[in-house]
Amino acid sequence: MEKRELKIDYRVYRNSFPPGYEQLCEKARIAAGKAYCVYSGLAVGAAVLLENGEIVWGNNQENVAYPSGLCAERTALFYASATCPESTVKALAIAACCDGKPRKEFISPCGACRQVMAEIVKRHHRDFDVIMIGEEETICVKASLLLPFDFEF
Repeated sequence: MEKRELKIDYRVYRNSFPPGYEQLCEKARIAAGKAYCVYSGLAVGAAVLLENGEIVWGNNQENVAYPSGLCAERTALFYASATCPESTVKALAIAACCDGKPRKEFISPCGACRQVMAEIVKRHHRDFDVIMIGEEETICVKASLLLPFDFEF
């Protein structure tokens, strides 16, 4: 048996956003406020900064026939791919709120969203920053590090 270790580098920002990503993070927060989350009460917004400078956003869309809804991250990433397929993703910001108030802790993407991010990295041959916004801490990590053993075929 061989033992291996996996390390993940990420940056932590306290009460601030990563430099240059302030507008992107604010768009994610605005998107969270417009989410349709009548079942869970957890509003999530995501904003995607494309290499062409455009910012697109999305939010979670719940449905009583679970799992027919869609996470904010995939909503935003699929919208970006549909409207600007030639432009690569530079960064993705994720924000969440409960009962109209920003979450104290940052929220991280689900496994399905991580798999979509991994495929976007492979398709465009370019990694991107994922910014997880919390009121006390904001985390910034490369998308490729969120799912180190992603699904491939």
